[in-house]
Amino acid sequence: MKKLLCVVLILCVVVSLAACGGKKQEETATGFKPALDTDTNCSITVAGSYDNFEALEAEFDRFNEMYPNVQFSYVKLDDYNNTLGTVLDGNDAPNIFFSYTWMIGNEKYAPVVAHMEDLSDSSLGLDLSCIRPGLINRDAEGHVFLAPVFSRTYGMLVNNDLFKKEGLSVPGTLKELLSVCEAFRDKGYNSPMMGYSLKSSGCFMNTVAYPLFAATLAKNPDALKLANDLDPAAGEYMRSALEAVEQLIQSGCIDLDECDKIEDNYTQVILRFFEGDVPMMICTGDTVSGTRKRESQSEAFTKAPFSYALAPIPLTDDGGYFIDSPSIEFSVNNTCNDLAMTNEFMRFLITNKELNEMASVKRLVTPTSDLSFDSVYAPFGQVPADRTISPEVLGIKDQLATQLRVAAFQVGKGEITIDEAVAKYGSFES
Repeated sequence: MKKLLCVVLILCVVVSLAACGGKKQEETATGFKPALDTDTNCSITVAGSYDNFEALEAEFDRFNEMYPNVQFSYVKLDDYNNTLGTVLDGNDAPNIFFSYTWMIGNEKYAPVVAHMEDLSDSSLGLDLSCIRPGLINRDAEGHVFLAPVFSRTYGMLVNNDLFKKEGLSVPGTLKELLSVCEAFRDKGYNSPMMGYSLKSSGCFMNTVAYPLFAATLAKNPDALKLANDLDPAAGEYMRSALEAVEQLIQSGCIDLDECDKIEDNYTQVILRFFEGDVPMMICTGDTVSGTRKRESQSEAFTKAPFSYALAPIPLTDDGGYFIDSPSIEFSVNNTCNDLAMTNEFMRFLITNKELNEMASVKRLVTPTSDLSFDSVYAPFGQVPADRTISPEVLGIKDQLATQLRVAAFQVGKGEITIDEAVAKYGSFES
């Protein structure tokens, strides 16, 4: 009887542990669950403007773990913006394609927009709530035709080790920025801040000025309308942004001659920063996306690697701004073959986990709220909501941005005065 009782007790313990283990597994099992027949055999094509897209191909592989018979392909379209409409109407139309907010409402892209599926349709099951609200563009009826998969912002790459070496703190206000630049100059750094400055396109002047101009327009809807209409009266609203550019140059924070030695605003900006003697390199998140690949290409960085991050440029007494813009967005072709499986892939992709994974591989800013996912972009997760601006949601148009970019470049180069730039608003050509 004692032996029988022991056996019964052992069995009870085993059953109890198994039950607990099963419950734990059930409680922690999260993530994507297939909704279609996993034996489905079909093909899905994504069309875009990237030369290659390793981050997306990794997503293809993960999706194939559940749907092994779905064949994926990514194709780059030559002259993307001009050929997309024709391709979508062709026999080999893609299932998913790169799309941009500026296509909406543009007559030239009406044929493209006509192919965009409404991603807010609840029957599709896409969890758009995982994306930061400021990145999602909705029309008057609340429809969503583009899903952000990467985002971008403006800031400065900070060499954290250099600050530590010189006993200085990364600045959080304009006063601190001017003070730390002076301290670096006293220590022999001729240009504490640097950036590309050979041409207006991609120039550091725009990276400095744009957040301030956008913030001014965000506070004044009337000014935004004037600016979008290219009304010369909107020029006055550029003044504070242009003054910031001029101040950084005239105060000695930036040496233009040194900046002009940088031949492009991507690879050369990164490699110059990796030399290790630049405390702050002004650039966009798109530039930062190339840093991981180029760490090994820099002999200086390979010999003496250092910690770095992208931070807002603190141009006010309260700090910097987080310009929160989509970089690449995906739209689903509503007339494509295998639409159900295409939407299933989008349901898989538009999640915190997959968007973060893809952003990590590409090293672009994730569109989710988890900005700490990549430590390089973590400083932007500390920017308060009232200093976060979403230009696309606000309604800032491309022609407005062109005016500021050219004006900031010419003022920074000393080609025109701030007063002249203000007066010329609406007449600048890219």
